[in-house]
Amino acid sequence: MTGENAVRDEVGLRPPRNAVDVRAVTWWRSQLLLTAALPVVVLGVLGALVTPARFWLLLAAGAVAVAGLACTAFFPAWWFRVHRWEVTEDAVFIRTGAFWQEWRIAPMSRIQTVDTVRGPLEQLFRLSTVTVTTASSKGALRIEGLDHELAAELAERLTRITQDTPGDAT
Repeated sequence: MTGENAVRDEVGLRPPRNAVDVRAVTWWRSQLLLTAALPVVVLGVLGALVTPARFWLLLAAGAVAVAGLACTAFFPAWWFRVHRWEVTEDAVFIRTGAFWQEWRIAPMSRIQTVDTVRGPLEQLFRLSTVTVTTASSKGALRIEGLDHELAAELAERLTRITQDTPGDAT
């Protein structure tokens, strides 16, 4: 039996049950707006200052603004529908992605560290990201958009479970 099949048999391959916090939609929208705003402002200022290329620079600024607003209106709600997570006594389950969905399962015996991160925007929306580092070449599992209190409880729970789980996390 391969390692992947053993994990499936041990933890049961199924969709994760929990959605991220609904405030994550507004957090993602804010991130997209800020990401789109920078090039719009730069192109707008250049359009105001550079007379020969004014039309093209302002046209580009308008196109970036429209694309940014369209992405802001559409993607966060979609991400909210597809991002799922769950923690059991046996494993951490995560499903992310809109176009390319990624399902990841980390058995408790493979977890090395558990971290929480709260960037400035996350703090504003009272959200947090929990990062679960494993002995995997694929990298850490990230559960974004969690209520900051739930994230702290989750990190504490994961730490407790991994301490009680036999194995050397390699």
